[in-house]
Amino acid sequence: MSKYIHANIAIKWCMVLVISLSSIITEAQTIDKVKKFFTFYPNKKAAERDSTIYKQKFIAAPVFTYSPETNFAFGTGAKYLFKFNGSGDETRVSNMPMTLQYTLNSQFFLFSGFEVFTNQEKWVIEGNLLFQNYPRLYYGIGSQTPSRAEEQYDYYQFLVEPIFLKRMFLKYLFVGAGFRYNKIYNTEFEANGLIAQNQPNGFNGSISVGAEVAMLYDSRSNILNAQDGWYFEFTHGKYDKVLGGTDIFNLTRFDLRGFFDISKQNKDVLAFQFLGQFSRGDLPFSEFSFFGGSEIMRGYQEGRFVDRDLLATQIEYRKNFKNSRWGLVGFAGTGDVYRNVSDFQIKNLKPNFGAGARFSIDKTENLNLRFDIGFGESGNSGFYFGIAEAF
Repeated sequence: MSKYIHANIAIKWCMVLVISLSSIITEAQTIDKVKKFFTFYPNKKAAERDSTIYKQKFIAAPVFTYSPETNFAFGTGAKYLFKFNGSGDETRVSNMPMTLQYTLNSQFFLFSGFEVFTNQEKWVIEGNLLFQNYPRLYYGIGSQTPSRAEEQYDYYQFLVEPIFLKRMFLKYLFVGAGFRYNKIYNTEFEANGLIAQNQPNGFNGSISVGAEVAMLYDSRSNILNAQDGWYFEFTHGKYDKVLGGTDIFNLTRFDLRGFFDISKQNKDVLAFQFLGQFSRGDLPFSEFSFFGGSEIMRGYQEGRFVDRDLLATQIEYRKNFKNSRWGLVGFAGTGDVYRNVSDFQIKNLKPNFGAGARFSIDKTENLNLRFDIGFGESGNSGFYFGIAEAF
């Protein structure tokens, strides 16, 4: 059965699922009862005795998601929302999510992308933890690879990346450092396929170990679904064999986001993101820039185009309805991958656009269920179902 037939079947099932869910979650009381069943309060008694203590939430529930990269994924999701004792309204809520899922593409992954604020936001601790078996579709390296070159590339990955940042100079400015460890192993690929012929560096496994310097400016009032503020993160990592890695290279990343509340009555939001990744040196394949995914360039499968450097941007209008849990979004973007970013040409940029629906599952924390459909050029498309916004 072709991937297009699989996609049509998945879309039909997803639409049936959304219709079924809508009949359940349109009643606010129903979703509140479900949320209450899966929510635990670790410091409930202390918060009841002292109203100045933030009532921590630990939300754990069965979850399912969909993206072109994974097909349907089922498992358990948990989100720990908390503040350290002694923190008041001047400290934003810390977010420690954890997801364990298995997909219909025979993948599994354990992931956490966390952001923790200490008392009075003197420090921010952020980073990523990932362990997965991830079959990826490979088309070659470059921005013009043909879809007919598709083949499957399987591997295991373990990644850990903690970054410690201290507030300096400005209220929302944090500067610090961290490290990143990324191991690719147990690789499998077609014996006579494109990967076996090209043999890109690290195709049969690699270990990247590097020290990073980082800067963060984050004035968002809400981390899970920003209504206003700015976010800018910059990291630069130096990777070397002396630290236990297999390759020597540099990796630089930046992520700029802006959020504008353009309707005080309905709290509509206009959001944009500009993302870049650049690398130099003896780069393993796992550290290349992968174009597409559920967060940016929706409509292209993650890794549809691969090269050393990446530039991408997107804009999204988030429409909310007064006294309703439902919302709508429209989005558009463009981007590309490059051997060197100096090769940038406007005429070669790849477009994407799409729309989606939102349903609020936690009004207090402004947390939404997300359903998006995205489209790219040359017939590329995808739909995505999950929790929280794309950015």
